Amino acid sequence: QVQLVESGGGLVQAGGSLRLSCATSGLTFSTYHMGWFRQAPGKKREFVAGITGRSGITYVSDSVKGRFTIFRDNAKNSVYLQMNSLKPEDTAVYYCAADRTSLADAVGLSGSAYDYWGQGTQVTVSS
Repeated sequence: QVQLVESGGGLVQAGGSLRLSCATSGLTFSTYHMGWFRQAPGKKREFVAGITGRSGITYVSDSVKGRFTIFRDNAKNSVYLQMNSLKPEDTAVYYCAADRTSLADAVGLSGSAYDYWGQGTQVTVSS
């Protein structure tokens, strides 16, 4: 019943920008922490950015700090990842995830903290 659908991926040259969107349904969106993860071939799934549902507190991984921004629009039940100054090492499948935890007003940095996942959207950055 819960669905997360990513969009906005594609092919971009190094230095370019993309905005990923994650549209959700079947959940009380504003109560969920949301995260973006990515996974490149042969690599482990990596946390990219997260935002809490209760307070909108954000956390961005050091690898994308200063380049990526996460934000949410609770009226649209959507979360976004604005990616600027893209590098070839950003190439990966990007996944949106939702965390229903209510005890901690903090984003989870591990994929195990999240309950629902989208199918992913491919981001390819050419050198």
